Amino acid sequence: MIRIATIGTSGITACMLDALSNVEGAVFVGTLSRDRQRAAAFTSEHGGTTPFASLGELAASDEVDAVYIGSPNALHHDQALACIAGGKHVIVEKPFCANRREAAEVFEAARDAGVVALEAMRPLHDPAFHALKEVLPQIGAIRRATLRFGKYSSRYDEILAGRHTNIFDCAMASGSLMDIGVYCVEPLIELFGAPECVLASATLLDEATHDLTNGPIDGSGVILASYPHMTAVLAHSKTTNDLSDSQIEGELGTLTIKGISAPTAVRIDLRSDAARQTDSVGYSSAQTIERNIDLPAFENTMQHELSDFVEAVEHVRTGGVCTEAPCGPFGTVAHFRDITLSSLALMDEARRQMGVSFPADRTAPDAPDVPSVE
Repeated sequence: MIRIATIGTSGITACMLDALSNVEGAVFVGTLSRDRQRAAAFTSEHGGTTPFASLGELAASDEVDAVYIGSPNALHHDQALACIAGGKHVIVEKPFCANRREAAEVFEAARDAGVVALEAMRPLHDPAFHALKEVLPQIGAIRRATLRFGKYSSRYDEILAGRHTNIFDCAMASGSLMDIGVYCVEPLIELFGAPECVLASATLLDEATHDLTNGPIDGSGVILASYPHMTAVLAHSKTTNDLSDSQIEGELGTLTIKGISAPTAVRIDLRSDAARQTDSVGYSSAQTIERNIDLPAFENTMQHELSDFVEAVEHVRTGGVCTEAPCGPFGTVAHFRDITLSSLALMDEARRQMGVSFPADRTAPDAPDVPSVE
């Protein structure tokens, strides 16, 4: 049995614990909060036994095998390193760290310690996402993709009211791209690999908010990613609602995806000549044939990343190498590590072009792995 503790008492942590109840081989021990009473209340509410009031106490605990880190983005690096130093496996909420350099340091520390480090990136472990991936060959040579996720955040109302929030704070390594755009970036990398170059543009929050946000920060933005034979547009926003679906367009047809972060519906539209070769159903007035793709449905898709994490930890506990550990049906620990690193490299370059920087960027700047179009 894998004994899991959590860092943080946010809604995403509560959602994770709800999913954990559907994962075999794992049990919740307790949570860490700076407020001991809050830690105790959250632990009790979710069926745990041992609250923690300090990172050192958690990292040293013999009652904990693994830690879910659901704290603000800027804290992930140091908290993960502390847990790894204590021999704990870690699953870190997206984005894994503030930048690629920090993420590489955590992955290196985990490898040296022989423990699993995994980013909690839901779609990459979701069977529904991989169901759409499997039908991509049906639409022929892919020439264009548009992945989008925009959801108006109530935390933006806090900023408009003159109140601070971690969700729009450079010191917390947040903003639209890091918080919600990452759900477009990582599926892009999983489906098509790293682009040759990127061009990014963002709508930054008004300059008058900089005292609250600790510098320029993005409320929404767009990234153009270039590949040898295709282009991709990633659209993200926390200050507007994006009501459009994502699309992947091939020479034979188009795939339409509802909810890129957790696909709930996927439709394939084949051109009439392509449809004639693959399906006997009649044509629509647009000379295409439409077919809905059956997707597996789950009430809480976080159970997939947790189940895959537990599988990897069990593999290591029985003598396996941590980076080679199978992490569910869709990849090894090393595969998901590489997706995380490539995605953060893309976001580092996008933020550089947007003019959004974090304290972690200034600690030890390094050259981006993804060149710009400039």
